[in-house]
Amino acid sequence: MAHSRNPNQLTRTVPNGISRTLFVSSSDGKDTNTGLYPWDSLATLDYAIGKCTANEHSFIYLMPNHTESISSASDITVDIAGVNIIGLGWGASRPTFTFDTATTATILFTAANVYLENVLFVNGIDNLTSPIGIQASDITFNNVETRDNDSNYHCDDFILTTDAADRFKLLNWIHRANGGKTGAQTAISIVGGEDIEIQPLGIDGDFATACIEQATTAGSIHIYGSADFPAYLRTRNSADVITAIKSDTKGSQGPFLNARLNDHAANITEAFVGADCEFFQPIYIVNNDGEVGMETNITASTDA
Repeated sequence: MAHSRNPNQLTRTVPNGISRTLFVSSSDGKDTNTGLYPWDSLATLDYAIGKCTANEHSFIYLMPNHTESISSASDITVDIAGVNIIGLGWGASRPTFTFDTATTATILFTAANVYLENVLFVNGIDNLTSPIGIQASDITFNNVETRDNDSNYHCDDFILTTDAADRFKLLNWIHRANGGKTGAQTAISIVGGEDIEIQPLGIDGDFATACIEQATTAGSIHIYGSADFPAYLRTRNSADVITAIKSDTKGSQGPFLNARLNDHAANITEAFVGADCEFFQPIYIVNNDGEVGMETNITASTDA
């Protein structure tokens, strides 16, 4: 969407290469304010983005309890390169963006070198398609949560990338769709892209395809947890697939991945898919309550 500007608004000139700082608050912000101070904040993220200059590495701070509704396609477009968007607050006070009104509602990231931290994205409508679009290189999400907000709602693919999303990093990510109804395909669907990194803290949902999918166009991907916070990945769908990575996509899966499958069946080997990937233990899989996970039994390397 086009970013509107008020020609009478007080602004400050920032030399090239030096960041500006802006504040956004839905509680008392106005887009006629300067945005330069928390007590003189702007009302919307999209307006704040429009006040930034590419590659000044500006910082936009979303104040605690900031809320916005995303009600149409491209309702918010992050189209200024080098912007840092930081959410303030914790738990329910985190800045929250809710997709509602239209199933095509989206926030698009179309500029490179963007950083996003500590924001909650909520699905507020059934049959939401792909609300978060990653369409440029070197974008990083850190400590971001995506969530279905109602047991009657589902989202097809909460995050969708294009082949331009090289070096996309999705770190310390939580996706909660465990209360949602059936119909979800993935938590994230990746189309191409080189050196994509996904380090989830937890994913839980009824995914007909997989928790994490990389499809259509080959690329390279790395999916891993950490020793301090191993990833918890759960699918409640009988397909029992955690990762579905295109057969000619390079990359790695593991270490420190813990998976919970839906069915108590012979499905351990099939849970992590990626014919051209390397797998690094520990990758633990459990498929029934009351049992301890076993390490994946994908073919092990041998000393030939």
